[in-house]
Amino acid sequence: MPYRCRHSSQNAGVKAVLPLIMLLAAVGGAAAEVVPLPRPRPTPPPASHDAVTEVVPLPRPRPVPPLASHDAPACQLLLTNTDLAIAAPLQTLDGPGDCAVTDAVRLEAVVMPDGSRVALSPPATLRCSMAEAIVRWVREDMAAAALALGAPLRGLDNYASYHCRGRNNIVGAQLSEHGKANALDIRLVRLADGRRISLTDPHVARDFRERMRRDACQRFSTVLGPGSDGYHEDHVHVDLQERPRGRFAMCQWQVLDPPPPPPPPAEADDSEKVPLPPPRPKFEATVRGKL
Repeated sequence: MPYRCRHSSQNAGVKAVLPLIMLLAAVGGAAAEVVPLPRPRPTPPPASHDAVTEVVPLPRPRPVPPLASHDAPACQLLLTNTDLAIAAPLQTLDGPGDCAVTDAVRLEAVVMPDGSRVALSPPATLRCSMAEAIVRWVREDMAAAALALGAPLRGLDNYASYHCRGRNNIVGAQLSEHGKANALDIRLVRLADGRRISLTDPHVARDFRERMRRDACQRFSTVLGPGSDGYHEDHVHVDLQERPRGRFAMCQWQVLDPPPPPPPPAEADDSEKVPLPPPRPKFEATVRGKL
């Protein structure tokens, strides 16, 4: 009798719990159908040796130099960024035809090896290659010639540089090298002791003028001075004119001597002398007495 009571009580407990288990199983199945499982992540591709990862930072870019210095011709960099000259690059010279120059500079002074300066008065507007030729002429030749006169070189007189015109200022003539910023006219040089030495003065030491002529003719394709064409009697013209192959440079500068002094007036010959008239006799007046 007691055995039957225990079995019946266990069956009653199972029957009471079974509906709850079936309800939970139904809810769990419905939840499994409503909430999908997350998708699996794709497998990453194998890392390449050239790929940049987040661990290795990218290199910082180098600063770009300014366009003015990056694009400037080598000649302008030489004159403006060294101790050879005081010069400034210029914008394009807007002249007609060949008078339009794209590589001009304003040459203010030549810097000597000892740091002193030889000023151009006024500053010269020149094509850069012509300005460089002037700088080297002054530093390597002209300064030594001036020292032979007893004082260092301190300045050049710029008589003419860039000017869009015909040769010798003649209207309709062939374009001058001045119109291409390829020429410079010089009248005199200035020394440290204040002297002004003209290149065409025949009274200046002949050795100095001959040395200046020789050095100029070795550096420039055209040199015109006294005795050339009548237009360069009081100054010297130098340029870098390009000539066809086979044509020689033009060097026309006569180093003149001072004119001889005028002869003294000739004395007249005794035979040609005109005799003076004889002196007039003296007249003695007498006073007659009264009658």
